[in-house]
Amino acid sequence: MARNNNGSSNRGFAAMNPDKQREIASKGGKAAHASGHAHEFSSQEAREAGRKGGKAAHASGHAHEFSSQEAREAGRKGGQSRSRGM
Repeated sequence: MARNNNGSSNRGFAAMNPDKQREIASKGGKAAHASGHAHEFSSQEAREAGRKGGKAAHASGHAHEFSSQEAREAGRKGGQSRSRGM
């Protein structure tokens, strides 16, 4: 039985390779949406969730601090993507 870093064993889903986990999770998400059980975020809910996540990440020191060059590049890519209608 495989053990993870905290001493507990990985069985079932946790022991699967990441691609297999992603495949199974995707099927579950599609089934939840098809049956009407999945939560659909409004743009306001998504904005609030993102704000809370960003606040928590900064508070815990896990947020990525963009350099001015990285911010420029991200803005450029976003503008290109938006202009293509994505």
